[in-house]
This record gives sequence, structure tokens and C-alpha cells, in this order.
Amino acid sequence: MASSAVVFDCDGLLLDTESCWSRGEKALFEAYGVEFTPEHDQQLLGAGGEEVGRLLARVFEQPGREDALVEELISLCWEEVTTKAEPMPGALALVKELHGSAPIGVASNSPRAMVEAALQRAGFDGAFGVVLGADDVACPKPDPEIYVSACEGLGAAPEESVALEDSQTGVAAARAAGMYVIGVCLPTRASS
Repeated sequence: MASSAVVFDCDGLLLDTESCWSRGEKALFEAYGVEFTPEHDQQLLGAGGEEVGRLLARVFEQPGREDALVEELISLCWEEVTTKAEPMPGALALVKELHGSAPIGVASNSPRAMVEAALQRAGFDGAFGVVLGADDVACPKPDPEIYVSACEGLGAAPEESVALEDSQTGVAAARAAGMYVIGVCLPTRASS
């Protein structure tokens, strides 16, 4: 029988990256002459690349440029996230407490290289048996693939494992994978 595991989301749960992403999103909207509203902020929260691309292309009236717009956004956010994101309160202590008692991993809709760099800088280096990003799967959250893959990588059965999430998109993905989900309610991020 496979063991149970704990799989964390990253952005806004392990790391305080939400303001980093908001600043990058705001800069991109400004570059296209569009006001960045709280509604846009919430629509982008936890969304996967294709969903983000569709939203940006629609709002910026740039059909066919979905992938390019996502790349522009990631480029704007990369340095912010990898150099400024701090651990969320209690996150380092929780990961330290779990380390060695259960396999632990990360499943994020951000690019894996960005997640790994930000985790390392924030003091989580070597803490996780698996770190997966949206670029590691064919379909990011809300598809369950990333959670199923994380559990497989940790040698755990999804139905015996726990996911910690802070977005509806992530909760939907983890539930669809058959995991027990702990939804962490954090204050709504503010545009900055």
C-alpha cells in the first residue's frame, strides 16, 4: 500500500508571492493601456497558463497572442517572485514539522524553475521530495494531473494524501485527484 503524503500549493500558501504577481500583472495591463481592476486580479488568482492567456488576449483585444502574453507576464513577474517572495507566516515551521514524518511536495501553477528558485531563496531548499510546476504537466490546475503526478512522485496514493490550497482552482484540482483538501482562507489579495 502506498503511503500518504502532503502536497502544498506554493503561491500565496508557502510563499507570499501574490503581491509580486499583482505588481507584474498591473505592469502588463498598463503596458497595454488597460486598467487593472480587482476583478482582473481575482480572475488571474490561481489560474493556469491557458486560462491566463485567454483572459489576457480577450481583455487586451489581442486574439492569437495568448502564449506570448503569458510569457510577457512571467517575464515581468520572474524577478519579483524569485528575489522578493517571503515565506508565509508559519509555513517554514509547518514544513519543518512535517519533514521526515510524511513525504511532502509542491504542486504549483507557476513555472517550476520560478517555484524552485523562490523556495530556495525563502529557506525551503531541499525540504520537498517533489516540486512540480505548470510546465511539468499537460494540463495545469484545475485539472488534477499535477496533484496525481506529485503523489506518484512521492510514492503516495492521492486518496490517502492531503493537499493544502488557497484558491478555488487548486481546491478543484486536488478534489478531482481524490485527495483530502485543506482549504486555507487567506485575506483577498489587494492590487498594488
